Amino acid sequence: MPPRTRTLRAATVAAVLALGTSLLATAPGAGAAEPKPLAVTDHCASQCADILPPGENGNATLVEILGNKAFGTHPAHSDDQLDRYNGLVAGHTGLTDQKLTDFFNDASFGVAADQVESVTKPREDVTITRDKKSGVPHIKGTTRYGTEFGAGFAAGQDRLWLMDLFRHIGRGQLTSFAGGALANQGLEQQFWPQAPYTEADLQAQVERIRTTEGARGEQAMADAQAYVDGINAYREKSKKGRYFPGEYVLTGKIDSITNIGEIQPFGLTDLISIASVVGGQFGGGGGGEVQAALSLLAAQQKYGVEEGTRVWESFRQRNDPEAVLTVHDGTSFPYAGKPDKARGTALPDAGSVTPEPLIYDRTGSAGTNKKAPVDAPAALEPLQGMYDDGVIPEGSLPGSGDGAQKRGMSNALLVSGKATASGNPIAVMGPQTGYFAPQLMMLQELQGPGISARGVSFAGVGMYIQMGRGQDYAWSATSAAQDITDTYAVELCEPDGSAPTKDSTHYRVDGSCTAMEKLERTNSWKPTVADSTAKGSYRMQVWRTDYGIVTHRATVGGKPVAYTSLRTTYRHEADSIIGFQLLNDPAYVTDAASFQQAASHIDYAFNWFYADSRTTAYYNSGMNPVRAAGVDAALPVKAEKVYEWKGYDPAANTTDYTPFAEHPHSSGQDYYISWNNRQAKDYSTAAFGFGAVHRGDLLDDRVSALVEEGGVTRASLTRAMEEAALTDLRGEQLLPELLKVLRSQPVTDPALNAVVQQLDSWRAGGAQRKETSPGSHTYTHADAVRIMDAWWPKLVEAEFRPGLGDGLWTALTASLATDESPAASHGPSGAHSGSAFQYGWWGFADKDLRQVLGQPVKGPLARTYCGGGDLSACRSALLSTLKEAAAVPAAEVYPGDDSCKAGEQWCTDAIVHRPLGGISQKSIHWQNRPTYQQVVEFPSHR
Repeated sequence: MPPRTRTLRAATVAAVLALGTSLLATAPGAGAAEPKPLAVTDHCASQCADILPPGENGNATLVEILGNKAFGTHPAHSDDQLDRYNGLVAGHTGLTDQKLTDFFNDASFGVAADQVESVTKPREDVTITRDKKSGVPHIKGTTRYGTEFGAGFAAGQDRLWLMDLFRHIGRGQLTSFAGGALANQGLEQQFWPQAPYTEADLQAQVERIRTTEGARGEQAMADAQAYVDGINAYREKSKKGRYFPGEYVLTGKIDSITNIGEIQPFGLTDLISIASVVGGQFGGGGGGEVQAALSLLAAQQKYGVEEGTRVWESFRQRNDPEAVLTVHDGTSFPYAGKPDKARGTALPDAGSVTPEPLIYDRTGSAGTNKKAPVDAPAALEPLQGMYDDGVIPEGSLPGSGDGAQKRGMSNALLVSGKATASGNPIAVMGPQTGYFAPQLMMLQELQGPGISARGVSFAGVGMYIQMGRGQDYAWSATSAAQDITDTYAVELCEPDGSAPTKDSTHYRVDGSCTAMEKLERTNSWKPTVADSTAKGSYRMQVWRTDYGIVTHRATVGGKPVAYTSLRTTYRHEADSIIGFQLLNDPAYVTDAASFQQAASHIDYAFNWFYADSRTTAYYNSGMNPVRAAGVDAALPVKAEKVYEWKGYDPAANTTDYTPFAEHPHSSGQDYYISWNNRQAKDYSTAAFGFGAVHRGDLLDDRVSALVEEGGVTRASLTRAMEEAALTDLRGEQLLPELLKVLRSQPVTDPALNAVVQQLDSWRAGGAQRKETSPGSHTYTHADAVRIMDAWWPKLVEAEFRPGLGDGLWTALTASLATDESPAASHGPSGAHSGSAFQYGWWGFADKDLRQVLGQPVKGPLARTYCGGGDLSACRSALLSTLKEAAAVPAAEVYPGDDSCKAGEQWCTDAIVHRPLGGISQKSIHWQNRPTYQQVVEFPSHR
C-alpha cells in the first residue's frame, strides 16, 4: 500500500528484516522451489477449545430446505453446536477445566483416526478432512496453492450462498440478486454509500496490493486467486451434481427441473466487495461529526457558546477519567484529543443541514411493501415468501438499520501467568458478530507451506484464519472504533462563476471549481418463490469528491457546502490481508513482539489480543491519520489544504499515519479485558458513551478480583465471562445508586416500597437475566427485570429532559440512544442479537446520580440534572416514574414480534439465529457473549 512508503513505520522495517528467507521462498516467481510445510507441533496439549454455533454446515439443498420447513429436520452439522453453546448458561456455575469440553470443542490440530467423518481431495496437493463431532474442515496442503484452493473449496461446501449474498451486498446489488423486499432495499442503501465503487475501483485495489506490498502482497493475491479457484471448482461441481444450495432455485437463478441457470463465477474483486462489508460492520471508527455538530449547536443555543460547549463536552466524554481501560497501567497514548484552540471547524448554520438524497427514479414496488406472489409449484409452496421480510432481517447486521453508526462487538479476558494456577497465561476471547444461520464466519484448520492455524474466517475472505490459534499461540480481536473517519465541509461552486446553491455539484479544490464524480447503481427486481415483492426498480446515486462521499448539504457562514465522509480505509478494503497472512505464518509469529508487528499491518480499527505459554499482549490496529495541528476530529472540518490530513493524496486515498509506537499496545500486563471499551489513557473516543459505566466494567470487576485472589484457571475465567454475559448492566452498576436516592427518605407507599424491595432483591442476587432452571423460560427475578425494562427509559428521560430541554435532549439522544437492553429491539444489532448494553446513557446517569448524592465524581457532568440537583426533587422524579413502570403490563413492555408473543419476556431476550438461507434454528437463552469463542492455555512453546 503506497502510504507505507510515505511514512515508513518502524514496524515495517522490523517486519521486512524478520521475513528473511522464509518470505522469499514462498513468494510467487521468486525462483526457488516452494518449501515443504514446517513440522506441525501442537503445543496446546488439548488445552485449547472453541465453539461457533449453530453448526459448521451452512449449505442446504432444496430437498433439505423443504425438510426443515415441513418436518424441522436439519442437514448434518448445521445445528450440532447450538445446545453446547446454550448449555453454558446453566452449566457455568459448576464449571471445571475437565467439563469445558461439555460446552466447547477440542480445538487441537488435526483429526484423530477414529474421528474422521469424511476426506475430500479436490486436488492431488490438498485434503479436506472433516471430523465426526462438528464437521469442521481440516485442510492440509502439500503446496501453498493447494492449501488455499482447499480453503476456497471448503468455503464453497459450507457457505456458498452466504458468500454470494455478501458480494452482492458489498456491490449494492442485493435487491437485483435476492429480491426487492423492503429490508433488502434498506440493507443495500445502508452499505453501498459507505463503500461505493466501480468495477475499476475494485480491480485497482487488487492491483495495489499485488504491486505495492512487495513479496507479501504478491503472495497474498496468489493465495486469494487460489482461494477463488477453489470456490469456483465447488460451484461448478455442485451445479453439475445438483447439490448446490436450494436458495438458488427459490430466488429464480436455477430451474429445479432442468437445472438451467447459473451461479455466477467468483473473482478477486468479489473478495474486495465482501471485505468492504466485513470491515464496515466491525472495523470502522469515527464519522457522525455532522450529528455531533448539531448537538453542540443545540447546547450552545440553550446555554450560550461558552457554557453550551462546556455542557456538550461533558456529555461527549472524549477522555473520561472514570472510564474502564484495556491498558490500565497508566501508559498514555494521546490521539484525536480536544485541541486547546480548534482551527478549521466548520459548524453548520442553524437549520441548514439536509441529508444527501440517495434514491432516485423509483418504479413499481420500490419504497413500498407491495407483494405479487408468483404461481409456485405445489412442491415449493411451503417455501413461498420465505424472504418476504428480506434475506437479512432489517437491523440484524451490526452497522445496518437504525443503529448503523454504532459499531462495537466482541470481548476478551486474558490473565498473566503470574495469577494462574499453572503459571501459564489463560485467555477467553472471541468476536461478537451477531447470530445468523449460517454464521457469518466459518471454522477451519489450515496447514500448508507458510500457514499453520485453526480458527474462524469471515465467509468469502477465508484465505487465512482471522481469529484463532497457531502452533503455540492464540489471538483474537474486538472492535476498537477509534476515529479513522472524518467529516469535511467542501465549499460548493458553479463552473460558470454564478452563485452556488446547496444543490451544486461542483466544489473548490486548491482554488479550482471541480466537478464531483457521480457514482450510480441501478437495481431492479421481480417476484420469485422466495420473495413475493412486486416488480420494481430504483437508482442509487452518491457524489464522490477528493474529500470523500457527500453525506449532507448545509451552509457555513452563509456559504453553501457539502459535508463529506472520508475514512482512511476507503480504497483499501482488503489491504489488511497482509496482517492476516503474517498471523498465520508460524515462521513470523514467534512471540508477543512479532504478533504486535503482524497486527500493525491490519488497517481496520481493532483491538488485538495474544496469548502463548509465556505472556499475553495487546495491540490496537488501524490506519490512524496524522491530522493537522489544531483540528478537532470530533467535528466537521473545512476542506482546505491547511486542515487536511498530513501528506494526504486523494488519488489513492493515502496519507501519513501515526506510527506503531503511538498505537495503544502492551505486553505482560497483569490482565487485559476488552468489551469495546476505551483502549488507554488519552486515546480519545470517536463517539459518545465511553464514560464511568460501560459494559467493560462487568468484565473488569470480575477479572481484577480473580487476579487479586490468584490461582486462575480456564474454568474460573470462563465463569467470569459467563456471569457477565448474563448480567444486566443497569442492575449491577446503576441500581445501587438509584436505590440510595429512593431510600434517602423512607418509601411510605407500601406497594411502591414492595417494588423497591423487589429490585433490591434482584440486585443482591446478581442482577441476572437467567431462567429458574434449564428450559423453564422464566427468569428467576422476572418481575424485577420487567420493572427495570419499563423504568429505565422513563427514568432517564425524567432525569435529564427537563434540564436539557427538548431541543438538546433530542439532539443528544440522536447521538446516543438511552437504552440497549436485550429487550430493546432498536439497538445496533436489532432484537434477539445477544449483544447488549454497549450503547446507552448509563454513564451519564451514574455521574448525575452521584452528583445528586454528593459523592465524589471525576470528570463530572457540567450540570446536575436529576431534580435540578436537588436530592428530594430527584427522588420524587424517580419514584413517580418507578410507579408508572411497575404498572406497565408485560404485554406492553414486551410487545411481541415474529418470534415471540406479546408478554413473553424470556423469548423477547432470546437469541435467534437469523436465517440467511432456508434453514431455521430454535431460539436459545440470551447471553451477551462472543459468537465464536476460544478458551486457551498453552503449557509449552517452540
